[in-house]
Amino acid sequence: MSEKRLKFQALKRKLLNKRRFIIYNEDTLAESFSLKLTLMNVFVVATLGAILIIFVTTFIIAFTPLREYIPGYASTELKKQATLLTIKSDSLLKVTKENNAYINSVKAVLNGDLEYAKLNKDSIQVAQNLAENVDISVSEKEKELRNEIAKDDKYNVFEKAQPKVSFVLFAPVSGKIIKKYNIANKNLGVNIAVAKGTPVKTIAAGIVIFSEWTPSSGFVVIVRHQEDILSVYKNVSSTTKSAGNTVKSGEVIAISGESTTQNNLHFQLWKNGIPIDPLQFINFE
Repeated sequence: MSEKRLKFQALKRKLLNKRRFIIYNEDTLAESFSLKLTLMNVFVVATLGAILIIFVTTFIIAFTPLREYIPGYASTELKKQATLLTIKSDSLLKVTKENNAYINSVKAVLNGDLEYAKLNKDSIQVAQNLAENVDISVSEKEKELRNEIAKDDKYNVFEKAQPKVSFVLFAPVSGKIIKKYNIANKNLGVNIAVAKGTPVKTIAAGIVIFSEWTPSSGFVVIVRHQEDILSVYKNVSSTTKSAGNTVKSGEVIAISGESTTQNNLHFQLWKNGIPIDPLQFINFE
C-alpha cells in the first residue's frame, strides 16, 4: 500500500513541479522569452486545443461551403440541380403522358375508331323490366319544351346547355349534306357535296396539329381549337397549311378535289375525344 502511495506522490510531483520554458537568442545567448509551466498545464492546454480543433473542423464541415472540397461530400449546387432535374423530369413525364393520350385520340380520329360503353346484361334486363311498367309517352307540353331546348342548344358547342357560347363555329364549305352523322354505321361526321377546287375553311381559330396524306382519306387536316375541340377535314386534294401553323376563323386550309369515291368533303367534329354531330352546331347550307 505504501509503494502505491509513493508512486502516486511521485507522479503528482512530476505533474505539478514547476518548469520554465525559455527561448534564447542563438547569437547572444540572451533570454528572449520565458514561461513558467507544469506538465499538468501542458496536458490541459493540449486537451483544450484538440477539443477546439475538433469543434472548428466539425463546424466547417457542417455549416460552410468548404465541406464541398472534402472528398465524399456532395456539392450544394449539384444537389439543387439534381432536385430541379427531378422536378423537370416529373413534369416532362406528365406532359408526355398527356401528349400520348392526345396522339391516341388523333389516331382514333384518323382511323374512325370509337370505343363503345360496355354494359352489364343484368342491368339491361332490370332496366327493361322497369320500362315495361312505366308510361313513357310524350305529352304535348313536353314536345314544346324539347323543341325550345333544341333551338337553344343548336349552336352550343357543349353537350350540356349553358347560358353562353364561348365561340361561334363557321361552316368549312357550303353544300348539300349527302351523308349524315351516324355512329351506328361508323360515320363519325358528315359528307358535304362540293365542287372541285372549292376552298375549305377552318371553322374557328386554332392550331393545325395534322396535315398529311393518308391512304384511306387522301389529304387530311386536323385543327385543334379551344375547349379541346378538334375539327377534321378529309378527302381534300391539297392543303395550304402545315402542322404547327396557327389559323384564324374562316381561313383557307385546304382545297377540295376528286377523291376515290366522289366529290365530297368529309367533316368531323370532336370534343374531349368524343365525336359529336356537326349539324347540331354548324349550318352547311
